[in-house]
Amino acid sequence: MMARRSGGRKVVSHKEWIAARKALLRKEKKFTQLREQLAEQRRALPWEKIEKEYEFDTPNGKNTLPELFAGKSQLVIYQFMFAPEWDEGCPHCSFWADHYDGMLAHLNQRDVSFVVVSRAALSKLEKFKLRMGWRFKWVSSAPGDYNYDFQASFRTEDVRRETAFYNYKTVKMRMMDREGISVFYKDSKGTIFHTYSTYARGIDAVNPTYQFLDLVPKGRDESPDYPQDWVRHHDRYTH
Repeated sequence: MMARRSGGRKVVSHKEWIAARKALLRKEKKFTQLREQLAEQRRALPWEKIEKEYEFDTPNGKNTLPELFAGKSQLVIYQFMFAPEWDEGCPHCSFWADHYDGMLAHLNQRDVSFVVVSRAALSKLEKFKLRMGWRFKWVSSAPGDYNYDFQASFRTEDVRRETAFYNYKTVKMRMMDREGISVFYKDSKGTIFHTYSTYARGIDAVNPTYQFLDLVPKGRDESPDYPQDWVRHHDRYTH
């Protein structure tokens, strides 16, 4: 069968397609093995003990960092961009957050508590959460240092001096808040350790929509210069 093209793509026989797919599968298996090795190395990172006390505003009053574990030994915190002066959360963080509710029961079964943290006042978080229809626990870190200490927010003087520390290096930062994920462990004595944090493209892997888009012919179909300019709050898409 002679190959032809459709929409710019080569069209082949079933036998040829299977051969091409098997060749790619070999690469996918190598990638899976490398990903598993990386996950092992991530878990093997040394820990740092948390000496500082952090306090958060929650719907049930003040919570300390230990209380956010909610009886679990492991805690994942997503640092959501929602500055105190904003009236709604970041559309891009919202894109990620749209996926969280479905995983909560499963994380709980694996001894993991999941919490979202922002600097905005709790009243703003609760209002926006209701609008979006989310159920996950969302707490306010204002006016504490949590977001600053874990590289998700930046003080005015650091932005002005272009000395903001983000993703493990000093960078020019135009925004007061960025996205990030931090992981903590609490031992049987109640001591808390910071085990991992990731930022920027590091959070890509926890967005299921992107993982599915990577499977389809058009892929993410994003502008290289503005890769997420298509993203809106889910109640603002027109189709």
